[in-house]
Amino acid sequence: MNSALFAFFLMSLAAPTTPAGRRIAAAEAAAARDPKAIAPRVDLAMALARRARETSDPAFYARALETLDQAERLSPGDYQVGRTRVWVALGQHRFADARDEALSLNRRAPDDVLVYGLLGDARLELGEYAEAEDALQWMMNLRPGNVPVLTRAAYLRELIGDVAGALEFMGDAFERTSPDEVEDRAWIMTQIAHLYLSTGRVQEAETAAGRALDLFPDYHYALAQMAGVRAAQGRHDEAVTLLRQRYAQAPHPENLYDVGRALARAGRPAEARGAFAEFETKARAEMAGADNCNRELSAYYVDEAHRPAEGLRVAERELARRRDVFTLGAHAWALHAVGRTAEARRQIEAALAVGIKDARLLYHAGVIAARAGDRTAAVRYLDESLHANASSDVAAQARRARKRLG
Repeated sequence: MNSALFAFFLMSLAAPTTPAGRRIAAAEAAAARDPKAIAPRVDLAMALARRARETSDPAFYARALETLDQAERLSPGDYQVGRTRVWVALGQHRFADARDEALSLNRRAPDDVLVYGLLGDARLELGEYAEAEDALQWMMNLRPGNVPVLTRAAYLRELIGDVAGALEFMGDAFERTSPDEVEDRAWIMTQIAHLYLSTGRVQEAETAAGRALDLFPDYHYALAQMAGVRAAQGRHDEAVTLLRQRYAQAPHPENLYDVGRALARAGRPAEARGAFAEFETKARAEMAGADNCNRELSAYYVDEAHRPAEGLRVAERELARRRDVFTLGAHAWALHAVGRTAEARRQIEAALAVGIKDARLLYHAGVIAARAGDRTAAVRYLDESLHANASSDVAAQARRARKRLG
């Protein structure tokens, strides 16, 4: 048995101690009892997808697709199989595929609440915000107050700049989630920590991230938020330790990029260079895939490697896949780095037009406006960045830029 298969085997042994692991075991037993039944295989695929979120291991998505292929052979065109395929496609970041498949399912069953949610997820990731809002409104109309619509509505509120509304929705979702669903509750609490941290409410973020870790120890998403808390507190070595712990559990290149940035902030440049070099190699290996870290790779080339032309090339590759605010922002920053200021300004303003109050995007908008000679807009954007989050990792840069403008 090779090392990857052995690692997967070990994770499978440990899985029953988690909600998704218990579902996997139950679904596998049910499928074994009735080899021709569809429902246990759909349940197994969903449990595997949930286990992928618990562990951040994409191998579970691949196994979920294999299970769905088996179910499809037993019942071609099965609706539940198709719906679960959309869920897996989202997990694999195949957002356009997920949207198209969800639209097809929606035509077959226009009153399926979950399909509207999946459609909303895909459209949000693609930057199709008006259409996403419409899908989520249908979801709310069909089943008001359900947890899946509350969490999705929270993300939409965050995108349009209403963080208070996002916190209210997430808090309601947490209260409505069964105490037995510890990973779901930890995920929601992690999102609450993120929302607090994004607005500089560091103490509240620390409490929420700690609560998430209590619910689901060593949860990779919560470790990232706690690392953000430690960085905001100036405890950079602790942030490095937490991010390395996350990377050990979820060895994705974007997580290694965060390690590199944390090492740089901690004053450990040699280690940071090593982490960035490894990140670049691993990120380039997945550039063409759906589940990539092209936005981080573009930022690396612009901010760390000082190869702006390559940063722009990577950003343009990702822009061809989706046009969400963060991809638009990455493209704008790369355009700015190569001196295409007018295009950069149009792109960053398109990102901000949604209403988002992200400190980094606003800082970039201020720098781009200053380069364009628009001091008034530059001051406004930099002040908004600091108002959004005075403890963000770009706050010091925003203050320096603001001081230069007088």
